[in-house]
Amino acid sequence: MPSQNSLLEVIKLQTDIAKVGLDLGDVMELVVERALPLTGADGALIELVDGDWMVNRAASGLAKSRLGLKLKRENSLSGLCVETGAILRCDDTEKDPRVNYDSCQQLGTRSMIVVPLKYKEVTVGVLKAVSQQPGKFTTAHMTLLGLSSELVGTTIFFATKYGRDDLFFKATHDSLTGLANRSLFIDRLRSAIALGSRDARPVGVLMIDMDDLKKINDTYGHRVGDAVIKEFANRSRAGARASDTVARLGGDEFGVLLKPIDVPEGLDAAIQRQYEMIDAPFLFEHRIYHLHASIGAACFPDDGYDVGGLLDAADRRMYEIKREHKCGTALTHAS
Repeated sequence: MPSQNSLLEVIKLQTDIAKVGLDLGDVMELVVERALPLTGADGALIELVDGDWMVNRAASGLAKSRLGLKLKRENSLSGLCVETGAILRCDDTEKDPRVNYDSCQQLGTRSMIVVPLKYKEVTVGVLKAVSQQPGKFTTAHMTLLGLSSELVGTTIFFATKYGRDDLFFKATHDSLTGLANRSLFIDRLRSAIALGSRDARPVGVLMIDMDDLKKINDTYGHRVGDAVIKEFANRSRAGARASDTVARLGGDEFGVLLKPIDVPEGLDAAIQRQYEMIDAPFLFEHRIYHLHASIGAACFPDDGYDVGGLLDAADRRMYEIKREHKCGTALTHAS
């Protein structure tokens, strides 16, 4: 049986999940992080069902490199867990025919526990704890993860369902682009800072401003301007990771909440991805429009300890970049 301290940790996890509410990203991140000390695992993942695939939507420890990747349900322990609805354990991946051997090899996994995340009788995903050691996990570890699985599954179900409910979605998302709105962005940033403070983990923010939207609106009209904004939003979303939050903060201003993030490499990589996705010609109704952005970044705790401080720091850097872009354009025209 699990120890009293371990059971208390499960109760604390359940309490913290209830506090997070319907923020699916925060719930999943919280669970995979807590799974490590609960089980002594080297890594943990949450894989959600997507047709014939299992998609890695949250990861911790050595499994972070798998974030966003897909695994075929067929011939995998995760798929079998979804099919049977039972908690499964593999003591040695090199001897167990139920596992996806290639995937285990890539991650260095030798043993694992896979727990179904259920709402009523529907399995919506799995929580997986993995280790590089064979025979790492015990029945007590299976019990600990299983105690939280139903609450996690219910939260994921409702977060997914009501995240697209008309009233909830309209209240938290921009009507033109479908991105998170300022209110949801600020709420998630505040929650990320709270989690970062507790777990001593950095949080990154990007402030992104569209260049020359006013000129497009004035020259070609707001219908074209709206098409450009939607394309810009799609590109910014494509340049983000599944764990990030991309938001339209208003007008020509966008934001990206980056978590998890490594500093400074992660910030630099995130900015580069955004520029690569955004800075390309856009063809609309037989006319080419050139999309450009100015991007500023800030990181908790280095650049601020609260929402206002972080956004101000990122905003200042964004406007510095914007001034550089304007100076560069002016020099090009003068030459």
